[in-house]
Amino acid sequence: MSTDFSIRPVGAPAATPVIQPQSEAASNAVATELPASQSVTAVDTSVAVRNDTPAANDFVSHQAFIDQAAASIVYQIVDNRTQAVVAQYPDEAVLRRRAYFHTLDLTKGEPTRILATDRKA
Repeated sequence: MSTDFSIRPVGAPAATPVIQPQSEAASNAVATELPASQSVTAVDTSVAVRNDTPAANDFVSHQAFIDQAAASIVYQIVDNRTQAVVAQYPDEAVLRRRAYFHTLDLTKGEPTRILATDRKA
């Protein structure tokens, strides 16, 4: 008896053929002869067919900058051909809102100013 606890194959496995039964529809099918214009042929795989279109990344660039008024980082995807901004995160409305609240936070500690037009005589 062995003490190494390894599993060793005893013999070669025997291949068992699997026979698929043919359906009744396939055995009673009628052979069809089609003209060449209506028949389908297999594609020749030896000829390489390519339908490469330029990738979307070939025409865009990614930019990042800091918006000082909103105190946040802005990511943009810019079309290199037209220099138009394709996508931006965060969008303009969010940046305006952040800039507004950032300005409110900065002016929170300042005393309010009374204008001459606000005073009642």
